[in-house]
Order: sequence, then C-alpha cells, then structure tokens
Amino acid sequence: MSSSLSITSAMTDPALLDLPWNVPLESWPNDTIATLAKGISRHLVRFARLNAHVLAVKETTGEMAAAEYEMLRLLQRLDIPCVEPVAVITDRRDLSGEDLKPVLVTRHLQFSLPYRALFSQTLRPDTATRLVDALAVLLVRLHVVGFFWGDVSLSNTLFRRDAGAFAAYLVDAETGKYYESGLSDGQREHDLEIARVNIAGELFDLEAGGRISEELDPVAVSEGILSAYRKLWRELTGSESFAAAERWRISERVNRLNDLGFDIEELAIVTDDSGSTVRIQPKVVDAGHHQRRLIRLTGLDTGENQARRLLNDLDSYRASYGSASLNEEMAAHEWLMRVFEPVVRAIPADLRGKLEPAEVFHQLLEHRWYLAQKAGQDIPLSEAVSSYIDEVLRHRRDEATILSPHTGTATAALEAVPPDTAAISTSDPGENEADWRAHV
Repeated sequence: MSSSLSITSAMTDPALLDLPWNVPLESWPNDTIATLAKGISRHLVRFARLNAHVLAVKETTGEMAAAEYEMLRLLQRLDIPCVEPVAVITDRRDLSGEDLKPVLVTRHLQFSLPYRALFSQTLRPDTATRLVDALAVLLVRLHVVGFFWGDVSLSNTLFRRDAGAFAAYLVDAETGKYYESGLSDGQREHDLEIARVNIAGELFDLEAGGRISEELDPVAVSEGILSAYRKLWRELTGSESFAAAERWRISERVNRLNDLGFDIEELAIVTDDSGSTVRIQPKVVDAGHHQRRLIRLTGLDTGENQARRLLNDLDSYRASYGSASLNEEMAAHEWLMRVFEPVVRAIPADLRGKLEPAEVFHQLLEHRWYLAQKAGQDIPLSEAVSSYIDEVLRHRRDEATILSPHTGTATAALEAVPPDTAAISTSDPGENEADWRAHV
C-alpha cells in the first residue's frame, strides 16, 4: 500500500487500514466483499466486510467525497435518518504507482434495503405508496432543518420496515446543501419536483421490465409525494386561528402532531387586540415522539411506528395485568422483562437475521390477532410465538444479509423478498385470514 494514503475518519478501528486500498475497487477480492442488496448508483459502490461491520465504499472525486462526508456528519448531528459516514480515503495508488479514485466510506444500515429489494416479483400499488409516503416524511424532516437535497429519489434512499410502514434513510448527500436560515418555498418546491420526476422515472423503468403490477400508475404514485409532503408540512408548520373560547384546540394541535410522531419544542401563541381570536404556530418541531418515550421507558431504540406499536402493547399490559397502579417506569420494566425480552429470546439463533427484534414483535402481535380471530378466543402469547416462528418467520428472507449477485457489483433487482406481513393493521379486521396469507 502506498505510504501517501490519506484517511479522514470518525472511526477508530485500525482494521480500516487492512482493506485493499491499493487495488481498484472493481477488482477487490471476493473474500473482502459482502454481497448485499444494492440500489442503482451513478458511481461504483461495493460493500466490504470490516470485523463485525459492513461498509459501503463509493468511488468519487476527493472534493465530492469530503463534502458528502461532512454533510452526512451534519445530518447526523441534526438527528436526520441517514447512513453513517465512516471515512474519506484519498491519495490512493496501485502497486505500479498509478492514481486510484478517492472513495467515501459509510456504514451499511443493518436491516435496510433499496426499494427494488422490498417487493417480490411485482411492485404492488400499496407497497409503492408506502415507500413514497416514507420518502415524503424524510423530505419534510430535511426541509424543516434547512437541507436542500437536490436529488430526491427512491434510488438515493434506503428503507427499513417500521410496523406496517417503512422508514426512509438518506443515502446519497452529494448534491445536498444546508441553509442555516432555512429553505425558501421555491427551494422546497424545486426539491419536490425533482422527487416527482425521479420517482416517475424509476417506476416507468420498473414497468418496462415488467416489475410492477398492472394496477400501478407510475404518474399517480409519483404525484402522491406532493400531496403527502404538503399535508405533513402544513400540519407541522402552518398557523391556525380560532376563537379564544376554543383554547382546547391548542392541546388538540399538539396531540395531532404527537400522533404523527413529532414533538413541539416551542409553540407561538398570539391573541388579537380584542383577545377574541388566538393564533398558534409550531416554532420548532422534532421527529421521534414515540421513539423518545420508548427509549426513556425501556431503552429500546426502534423505528417510530414500531415504538408506537410497542407502547400500545405496554399500555395494554399495564391496564390488563394489574399494573395500572404502578408508575409508568416500573410497568415498562415489568413489560420488558416479562413480555418483550422472552419473545426475542424465543427466536431461534438461525432466524435472528430475518428481521430486527422490534419488527418481529410487531408482526407477532399481528399474527396473534389473526390467530385469535380464527379461533374466536384469545391466544396465549407462547402459542402465538411458536406459530409465528413456524408459519411466518421461518419462511422470510434474511433481511440483515440479503445477497445480491456473487460479484457484488450488480445493481439488478433481487428475486422474491416477501412483502411486509405487517401491512395489515390489527385495527382493520376486514381482511380475512386467506387474504393475509397471500401477503406472506
């Protein structure tokens, strides 16, 4: 390896030096490469194993690698869902002294998948809509903090299952710009238009390859991000006026935002000169309302929808098993020890890479509900766990280590990754067991 190699890294693992930086990325040996599912990229990207971690290595220019590295670090400090930057490697040379391209190194987001790997043989309209909705939430969060993405697309996003929905994570920030003073309406609309055009193009590409359902309209789905984004943006940032006698609407607005998963750090409340009209407007909005409550009570770090689902089960446990007299923290500890952790421990070791624990627990609750509907009575948790493991989890693809073609360089779509079995809410009993099994 050339002694002039330059590494800028927030990672202290010296094993980073052991990767073959003096070899062109496309020629890295197979014993170094982790063949994970990969999206479409304008740059060469390969996954590499480093001890217990998997790293994504992207060839680019030194200037772009450094800028994207700093941008990803900034987004992390702003608590935006994105991949973790690890290092920028420059001054690479091969054994003959020829220059090699600089690379940006990020940590692979475990249990995340590119959008093409999240459906089976054909992309169904409801799955496409959920992906677009997740991307809309991510885009709103970026715009709230003043980040202009500049290349919004499904391809530049990773998705993790989140209790029947998806959570979106930014992957590619090389076109992004941060404005501390915030974005103008024109900048936000420009990002939205980029999203609409890119999503339509990606779906038309799938359509040309026979990879989407006949019922899916690429244009309609792509335009869905506009309505989803604008509805959420209005709820988070829009002002609201009402009569002074209707002050209960202040709490209603706060509760509505909490239900969407957001907290209000500051609320501006203004009355007119007569005192008869009140206007409210959220000043600073933070995402992760349920995540923060779950972490505070249990230490579990999950997706927002997963946190909401686990908290609902915790509240039900507290109400049903004589724990209502306990304070919230004590009841949460009891639920964690007696319900959640035994379920996680019951998963066989060879199946623990299928889904992350919070998603397993969510899907178990769904499965238990369907068993109860079928039997016409409550099902013991232990019986539901055994049934879920044998009938559902054992037949899923392993989402922690889903493989792409052996070379690790292809970006083609993968074969069947079963659709999200948790897509059917327990609050919607209208779909019968046969319909549900069609999703598995």
